[in-house]
Amino acid sequence: PSPVPGRTRKILVAMSGGVDSSVAAAMLVEQGFDVVGVFMRLGSPGETLDQPLPAGDTPDNTACNPAKIGHRGCCSINDAADARLVAAHLGIPLYVCNFKQDFGRIIDYFVDEYAAGRTPNPCVRCNDWLKFGKLHDYARQIGADAIASGHYARVIHPDEGRPALARGLDRNKDQSYVLFGVARDRLGEMILPVGGFTKPEIREKARALGLPVSDKPDSQEICFVPDDDYAGLVERRRPDLARPGPILDTEGNTLGTHAGQHRFTVGQRRGVGVALGHPIYVVDRDPETNAVTVGGRDDLLAAGLVAREANWLTDPPEPGRWCEGHVQFRYNSPAKPARFRVIESTDKPTPSGRPGRFEVHFDQPAEAVAPGQAAVIYNEGDETVLGGGWIERVIRADAGDPATPSPRESSTT
Repeated sequence: PSPVPGRTRKILVAMSGGVDSSVAAAMLVEQGFDVVGVFMRLGSPGETLDQPLPAGDTPDNTACNPAKIGHRGCCSINDAADARLVAAHLGIPLYVCNFKQDFGRIIDYFVDEYAAGRTPNPCVRCNDWLKFGKLHDYARQIGADAIASGHYARVIHPDEGRPALARGLDRNKDQSYVLFGVARDRLGEMILPVGGFTKPEIREKARALGLPVSDKPDSQEICFVPDDDYAGLVERRRPDLARPGPILDTEGNTLGTHAGQHRFTVGQRRGVGVALGHPIYVVDRDPETNAVTVGGRDDLLAAGLVAREANWLTDPPEPGRWCEGHVQFRYNSPAKPARFRVIESTDKPTPSGRPGRFEVHFDQPAEAVAPGQAAVIYNEGDETVLGGGWIERVIRADAGDPATPSPRESSTT
């Protein structure tokens, strides 16, 4: 059966050169679809092409071109070449989409968030803006009905009603969290072939198909920070941030100094720079004063949060009405049982111009909730994504009623 019932024949597959997207493409070829592979050229350090782009194209626009892929790609030195080898093995065309200029927007976002004292998630933005954003424009140009990727999540198609985004079968690899920002009206054009399998099963499929990437390790770092030195990247873009600031305890006492608040994340324990004889954690960052606050584990506990830029993949509840669900606030953390309510609808902009806000109250205090991270709401069964947004304020566990936040909120906005 067609992944999108009743209509999909030509499918664009975002191929990164990894095993997951490679198997996704292979599965669709096996099912008889007209598959076109696309490798996104993002302009990361060391990237080259074997030949110049066609006449009239420039490295800074967003055109897609059938240029040959070189041996350096967006994420590592081998990714582009691996995508080319897989496409040749499957007998499908592979095109290069030049998203260098658009990817610069993601890097700018990453730097700006750290500068503002927030913890960014560039993978979510990449999915929203590029893989299931700009890439859709190209899919339409070539007559493709849908876009596929190697994400471990599922698009389910109920007998009645609109398609929905659900967790992947392999909970250890589930990536529905980083897909929450996809526009609801594009779920019907989104195919996630590997979401119904475990990672070991996907690797076994790759071996059975003879794919050259079957044993390729998963990428662990941010693709535009291959040396994992994100603070160095931020400082090269914003050298003014590399300045000394105070390390404070929760009472405001100075314990030491640091080299810049952007070098820390909420919940961090190692490398804090002070020793008190017991475990301490980063509990807050203030970009205005360049101060970093540390405390005990209890100081990390949050009663709830407020999120902005809400994106709903199902019909949102009426504003003000508390609903039950599960909320995930980090990619590698389990969702927590919680209540949530809409406090500003998506059709009514906030004073800052960002539409849509919601509030979350956890059933039990949650640890290390950080401004800037995504808060994704799942249904009561913790299976289907209802919506999500970006954390603008953390309500501390000692703040009382979440509807009346106390001064101890972390409110880096």
